[in-house]
Amino acid sequence: MAAMAPSSVLVLLGVVLLVAGGRLCECAASGGGFSVEFIHRDSPRSPFHDLAFTAHGRALAAARRSVARAAAIAGSASSSASGGGAADDVVSKVVSRSFEYLMTVNLGSPPRSMLAIADTGSDLVWVKCKKGNNDTSSAAAPTTQFDPSRSSTYGRVSCQTDACEALGRATCDDGSNCAYLYAYGDGSNTTGVLSTETFTFDDGGAGRSPRQVRVGGVKFGCSTATAGSFPADGLVGLGGGAVSLVTQLGGATSLGRRFSYCLVPHSVNASSALNFGALADVTEPGAASTPLVAGDVDTYYTVVLDSVKVGNKTVASAASSRIIVDSGTTLTFLDPSLLGPIVDELSRRITLPPVQSPDGLLQLCYDVAGREVEAGESIPDLTLEFGGGAAVALKPENAFVAVQEGTLCLAIVATTEQQPVSILGNLAQQNIHVGYDLDAGTVTFAGADCAGSS
Repeated sequence: MAAMAPSSVLVLLGVVLLVAGGRLCECAASGGGFSVEFIHRDSPRSPFHDLAFTAHGRALAAARRSVARAAAIAGSASSSASGGGAADDVVSKVVSRSFEYLMTVNLGSPPRSMLAIADTGSDLVWVKCKKGNNDTSSAAAPTTQFDPSRSSTYGRVSCQTDACEALGRATCDDGSNCAYLYAYGDGSNTTGVLSTETFTFDDGGAGRSPRQVRVGGVKFGCSTATAGSFPADGLVGLGGGAVSLVTQLGGATSLGRRFSYCLVPHSVNASSALNFGALADVTEPGAASTPLVAGDVDTYYTVVLDSVKVGNKTVASAASSRIIVDSGTTLTFLDPSLLGPIVDELSRRITLPPVQSPDGLLQLCYDVAGREVEAGESIPDLTLEFGGGAAVALKPENAFVAVQEGTLCLAIVATTEQQPVSILGNLAQQNIHVGYDLDAGTVTFAGADCAGSS
């Protein structure tokens, strides 16, 4: 959801930044980059971890959230293509915020720690401010509010600026400040004043001494009201627009407009990593890049999918189909013309006993109770071949998910007329280092041991 789009969607991604003691510096200006901890919403380290859920229950819940988010992505793309709807079209809906990862940002002087959603599908960075009536009645956890009066580095952005214009729905308030309404395609929105503040990040990169990275003058939304339920304290936009964190870090420092992540499998009790600057370079053996292409919504990271292989056999050509790389959606969504041949070929090769999907959401399920599922033997690899020669090999753990004890299902579902957008979800990206370089206009993939590298 580009900031210029009147209606956008949350394609969610997030981390928890645990700020520890260390030297405070303008380290980002050195160009070396930094890494922060990336924690899944269902991790024991997350405040949203639900002990009542089994591992299989959490997987099934994530799959259901994927369907809702994919529909919201489609709604955002449709709204953008048609020029968007009126504000009333958005605020009339009340939604419960869906997300997969969380991020704690530290802003102000002295720093205030705020738990936020990090979103690769939107641009605006915003937090709930201590002013107005934020709707947090249905939040899953208590939220924190930022008090601008307690920070010595807080400022406001004039309405006569490029940053204000980039927000689309923005006006001048009585003090000539930039007052905005930022809307998402799933019916949620936030209103407030575009402001500036110092952001402090904890560099938790493996093998390095702890340090804190401070970046001044970051533009963010000081939210005075939200429509819809945002369980966290705010949201960090990691898209490609003018006011996203990625773009601002590239402009304020020598880091460049680049970031990467390496997602640890949900079953592993370890944190993932989110990297900026030089640490975002994907240098593992086999790394391959594919060009970013124009999509229906500029902020989405869209690439071209050329073909799909099962084992060594090409089963379908995508005819240069566009697909969004989204770490906030759990499942992968493909056009039926691609998914049909995949299902046919997997059904022919896999000899495990077929069973029904627990809730009918996933169409290809097998009984694996008491069986050893050997990669390449019981279940063949899938390979997605992208434009420019990049290929992503999906191991069984990338393509299948255990949705209940002894039941393994294909974690790829078909797009529909109502939801026509293809999405590469986060299950498919686990143990793959994924790098986004907005300056070069590429997305790079490489297989990696994400738990080890984090």
